[in-house]
Amino acid sequence: MSDPPLFGRRVPGGGATGRGNGGGPPLVVLTDRRQASRYGVVAAAAAAVEGGAQAVVVREKDLPAEARCELVRGIRGVLHLLGVALLVAGGDVELARHSGADGLHLAATDPWPPAGHGLVVGRSCHHAEEVTVAGAMGADYATLSPVFASASKPGYGPVLGLGELAAMAAQAALPIVALGGVTAATAGACVDAGAAGVAVMGAVMGAEDPRAATAELVMSLAVRRGGVPATGR
Repeated sequence: MSDPPLFGRRVPGGGATGRGNGGGPPLVVLTDRRQASRYGVVAAAAAAVEGGAQAVVVREKDLPAEARCELVRGIRGVLHLLGVALLVAGGDVELARHSGADGLHLAATDPWPPAGHGLVVGRSCHHAEEVTVAGAMGADYATLSPVFASASKPGYGPVLGLGELAAMAAQAALPIVALGGVTAATAGACVDAGAAGVAVMGAVMGAEDPRAATAELVMSLAVRRGGVPATGR
């Protein structure tokens, strides 16, 4: 089986079963080991994939380098056969390579990685200028946040709302992923506004049942573009 696509880009380390959300817009899950303390971040990430997530971004940037690499490898060990993209937050190309990650998710201020890295690269953006720069640099996608008020990052803003999301998505030269306060009740509206997919953290990491929470999000996305949810595989 060929490598799975993420926002139109083939993921070089993709697995063999082609898991995903069955044709709906992609759901990206960001990790937070503190919110995932009920099950542990590896188990929560695995549950998210079982629920239909198409990509996992490992944050945990406060961990020592070796511990973070081991964490990424642990998650990779769970996901490597599932056709799900695994990215690490930040611009550490060597970490991505040594841990087996498929790509990087850069903060708005992270420098662009050196040429020839061969990784999927996403960029966190918060306003139109950052989106324009991300597209010009060759990012594969950009998250735009916060679309709604975020319980994970209270006070983080200003909140953009669906109107700003629609305006920036219409002008962007790359896929825009809605992030910040997105729930199953609002994920579909983000896609209707022009987002190529949505990203969540607390909605899954902090859920009593991460798999069920992910599946609910995937369902809300799948109905927007005629996809068939591929949960429970």
